[in-house]
Amino acid sequence: VLDAPGFFDRPGNPYVDANGVDWPDNWRRFAAFARAAADIGNGSVDAFVPDVVHCHDWQSGLVPAYLRFGSGTAARSVMTIHNMAFQGRFDSMIFAELGLPPEAFALDGVEYYGGVGYLKAGLQCADAITTVSPTYAREICTGEGGMGLDGLLRGRQAVLSGIVNGIDTETWDPETDSHLARPYAARRLTARKTNKREVEKAFGLDRGDGILFCVVSRLAWQKGMDLLGDCIDPLVAAGAHFALLGSGDPGIEAMLRAAAARHPGRVGIVTGYSEPLSHLLQGGADAILVPSRFEPCGLTQFYGLRYGCVPVVARVGGLADTIIDANHAALDAGVATGIQFLPVDADGLKGALLRAIALYGEPAAWQRLQRNGMKADVSWSASAARYATLYRDGAAPG
Repeated sequence: VLDAPGFFDRPGNPYVDANGVDWPDNWRRFAAFARAAADIGNGSVDAFVPDVVHCHDWQSGLVPAYLRFGSGTAARSVMTIHNMAFQGRFDSMIFAELGLPPEAFALDGVEYYGGVGYLKAGLQCADAITTVSPTYAREICTGEGGMGLDGLLRGRQAVLSGIVNGIDTETWDPETDSHLARPYAARRLTARKTNKREVEKAFGLDRGDGILFCVVSRLAWQKGMDLLGDCIDPLVAAGAHFALLGSGDPGIEAMLRAAAARHPGRVGIVTGYSEPLSHLLQGGADAILVPSRFEPCGLTQFYGLRYGCVPVVARVGGLADTIIDANHAALDAGVATGIQFLPVDADGLKGALLRAIALYGEPAAWQRLQRNGMKADVSWSASAARYATLYRDGAAPG
């Protein structure tokens, strides 16, 4: 833990002020953070030198650079990308204050389009690179997904891998969840109806036996929430209800509020985030929508699997890796866990939702989907083992 009150004891959160605006000295704050981590990694703090320093996102991107351009025996470094959209780019004028040697301001160092790139520095200097799903690892090597860093990543594909995230299966456990009106197990899926009634009350929905779709998300373009605008009316006409929990883009929020006003009792929205409501939705809604335009890994679909709330997801990033589409072959083989769609547009989403309605009309098939999802391993066990192997082998001295 870095104790630097002048940098970090502030209102807001570690990244932005109370108004959601980036701190203007973020470059300095996270350089100090990275330098402290690197000092531990190279043995400057005490005799202990760790085997590996694992860095996450641009805020720790300078750590591999400090280790590489420093002196003495240093730990190996692993750089994990959670979202390529956030890169930590700053003016070249800050370089003189970073404490790096002049040769570090180069293409194979921290220089990025004439400025300083914190994420770029980490990707260039780390011994191994990971991201949070195999599909996202491939996507970021393309011009569309790499967001300017695809060339660097293609050049380092030999040390790039994708390892999916996991969830806390004790906090997210439908058998013991105190936020549910009625906890349940896969063998007692009928108990979910009690939770469905509570969702309907919480969101002002009419009681019904038709499919109940839910959303727990930031209301953002990346998350595909704007696509709902063209889908809600025809889906409500087909008998669906919607319970929406989230906040974000004012335009998307206004669009969803207007939909709720057009369809009272059929569409309900609660703005903001509520941990109890998010658990209740997973335990009571029939399906959860994750129509992201890009999604490095995603956690929402894991919660849906765990709770038998069937995920309807875009076939991108970690969503493509973690959900098995309910096509005829997968249904016949008994392995389907959700519904995928592509392309990621309003027609694609509407088609996926109509598929969900059709499957919901076949209770035996729908319950197989639910139970398959609830059997899936969404814990950290397998991923932790892969990280352990990476620390031992992938980040070992060459």
